[in-house]
Amino acid sequence: MKIRDIVNRDIVTLTNCEHEPIHIPGKIQPHGFLLGITQEWKIDFCTENISAYFDLLHTQALGKEFATVFGATAEAEIVAYIKGDEVEDAFPLEIELLGRLFQINVHKSSSIYVLEAELLFPDREKLADAYKQTIQFVSQMNKTRSLKDLCALVAKGTREITGYDRVMIYRFDEQYNGEVFAEDCREDLEPFLGLHYPHTDIPPQARELYIKNQLRLIVDVNYEPVPIFTVDDKEGKNLDLSLSILRSTSPIHVEYLKNMGVGATLTISLIHHNRLWGLIACHHYSEKNISPEIRLAAKLQGQFITSQIDIRQSNDEYINAQKTILALEQLTALDLQQSLETIVAAPQLLEICNASGVSIVSKNKVYKNGLTPTEPEIYELIEEISASSITEIFSTNKISDHFPKFAENSNVAGIIYHSLGNNDHIIWYRPETISEINWGGDPEKSIVKDHNGLHPRNSFNIWKQIVKNQSSVWRSYEINAAAQYAHTLHNQLILIMLSEEEEKYRNQSEILKETNSELENINWISTHDLQEPLRKIQLITSKMLSEIDVISIESISSSLERVSKSANRMSGLLEDILKYTRIKNTRDTLQEVNLNEILDSTLKEMNEVIAETNAVIEAEKLPEVHAIGFLMKQLFANIIQNSLKYASPERTPKIKITASPEPVIMNHLYKVHCHWVRFSDNGIGFESQYSEAIFKIFTRLHNQEQYTGSGIGLALCKKIMQAVGGDIHAEGKLGQGTDIILYFPCDPEDTLIPV
Repeated sequence: MKIRDIVNRDIVTLTNCEHEPIHIPGKIQPHGFLLGITQEWKIDFCTENISAYFDLLHTQALGKEFATVFGATAEAEIVAYIKGDEVEDAFPLEIELLGRLFQINVHKSSSIYVLEAELLFPDREKLADAYKQTIQFVSQMNKTRSLKDLCALVAKGTREITGYDRVMIYRFDEQYNGEVFAEDCREDLEPFLGLHYPHTDIPPQARELYIKNQLRLIVDVNYEPVPIFTVDDKEGKNLDLSLSILRSTSPIHVEYLKNMGVGATLTISLIHHNRLWGLIACHHYSEKNISPEIRLAAKLQGQFITSQIDIRQSNDEYINAQKTILALEQLTALDLQQSLETIVAAPQLLEICNASGVSIVSKNKVYKNGLTPTEPEIYELIEEISASSITEIFSTNKISDHFPKFAENSNVAGIIYHSLGNNDHIIWYRPETISEINWGGDPEKSIVKDHNGLHPRNSFNIWKQIVKNQSSVWRSYEINAAAQYAHTLHNQLILIMLSEEEEKYRNQSEILKETNSELENINWISTHDLQEPLRKIQLITSKMLSEIDVISIESISSSLERVSKSANRMSGLLEDILKYTRIKNTRDTLQEVNLNEILDSTLKEMNEVIAETNAVIEAEKLPEVHAIGFLMKQLFANIIQNSLKYASPERTPKIKITASPEPVIMNHLYKVHCHWVRFSDNGIGFESQYSEAIFKIFTRLHNQEQYTGSGIGLALCKKIMQAVGGDIHAEGKLGQGTDIILYFPCDPEDTLIPV
């Protein structure tokens, strides 16, 4: 019979170190021996060190029946153990083999039963003691609230139970970089709490084994590996030791531990949602072994953590989540008719996801609050998002990974983006959070290559890394709250759009109603006011023709003068009607207009009229407004002419022009910010009951003989103000004077609609 060892002698290189076959090393640690038994109960694998426990060589055991070597009674006990229930399988089998007491663990590797035997602990702790310690731990565990507090308690409890010099709770991030999340150690040891370790310290195949086999023990890092031998009856014959207790460790890992000064280790896997969440890593600075009872108690400590992760993380996030929920409730409770300016200014819009800034883009207009990019940058970001595969929802705490061009000049690092449909968008922002990470050695030098091959790093001095270009991580409850409100805002924008359409149709209806009224007035004036001077002309010319032979030169001159006056009145009336009908809604052509320049130009053109009346005109600094220059000139001219026309004969005409220095909200008149300009004169005034009527077309408060005019002037002013989205009011006191007040919206998109 031919016998050979199955030691894996493949050389580990930089290209294959992450694929080192650590599950089939072909050797074990020497504090026990291993047998591989076939289904027929023949010994097919045996470690060389069996001779250290019995007067028996591995060559003598291989190929033999198990009962032949160890006796039928031992075989029967093991068969019964294998067929036992799961509770019994949690403990090793205590058995006598060839006169010596052992504890053996059994697992199946393919078709082979793997028996791992260690000498029975003579002074091992009793199960009752471990049970008592566990009960005490559970009692203390219930007093902790946060996950960090629980892990600190587990680290302390595990060290008390096992007696290791250092116990760490090691937590992985998404890339499997590790952090010492909690720790308990001897007072003379340098603490590792808070240190980070690169993912290369625990390669993928090692993480896979930690999931399969949740307890890993190294009794002495200076051990000499013991080879496993087998009957050489098949090419490539091997033995998978993934579930083995005695499996020999990767030489790179052993060297890593030696570089740290560690003598023995115990590692317990923390599995959460079928993923390796972390490890309980126990270090001792000399060789150390522990009994099965203590191993089980330590393993239970790990299960306490994994059973509590969801609960404790939820508890840790509960307070912040409650604040987010409250902000969301307050935000959704706002009046659905609120404007986007009001919505974006609400502090709850930032609080729902603990953002530093927010922007809403609707109808090609940006509304923003807090720390945000500039408007061009916001449009650039939306354009980049639209060009990517992102459709509706996107979040990141490191925008440079996704949109590096945008991130180059931006003051934000994290965003939550939601499309609101109809080319509308909402984006929450967070700034860069520069953080410092303390690594246990340079993570870029975790594997070192020299002329002797690969080695783990031998320096574990703290290596500081400054992390930039990323914000704090968006929590799931923050992302969910943002998504909920984005849905609400989408519905709100639809409601606002419907309200605007309703307002638009209502305004159009009012305009149509007013236009019909104007047409009726124009029809009336054409049949009355225009016919009256025309009849005068006809009468005068008819009389002149009938008396052509006897009429005197003086009479002809007087008659022609009367004809000229009537014709002039008709001409002025027709010109005013033409001006009035030509004014249309010109909102699309509004521009920034300096009213100071408009006033100066108007006064120069009216210089002669002002001089004739000896009028005094005083003006403060006027604002810039969104309007149309020539209409503003016509507006100012009409208002000043009106004041001069209705001047009091008892005093010198005086007109004072004042304005609001800054935009204001006239809460009793309008909902939006506006500028006001006031023309105050000391003329004849009017009774306050006519403050609305004087703006109606062809309305006169005085007869034609007293004051000439078509009755169109102030109606023309009102129509001009409507054309630029503004409004006009009049205030009068009979015998004291008149105030004409103009209101201009600050935003060219707004229309001043009375509250």
